[in-house]
Amino acid sequence: MTKSELIASLKADNPHLTERDVETIVSTIFDEISNALARGARVELRGFGAFTIKRRDARVGRNPRTGETVSVDEKVVPFFKAGKELRERVNNGTRKNGGSADAASGG
Repeated sequence: MTKSELIASLKADNPHLTERDVETIVSTIFDEISNALARGARVELRGFGAFTIKRRDARVGRNPRTGETVSVDEKVVPFFKAGKELRERVNNGTRKNGGSADAASGG
């Protein structure tokens, strides 16, 4: 699902809101999560998951095309850990082979 699809879905579920209002809400939420991570803060959404940052140490890597060794600088990357409720919801909605239960049953 893309951001525009999310906005359209939320708009359909909330007809009393304008599309611009929904877009503002979604953008504000994403901006606040991004700003918190940029400050080094942890963002926890109970039942959904937690956004944090992880530091990756500097290392020596290889250019896959040439095989040449290259220096990779230290960096900070965003990290998401799914909450228990989200994991359970995802696992209960899918089969072990990766397909959804609805898709496998034709419904």
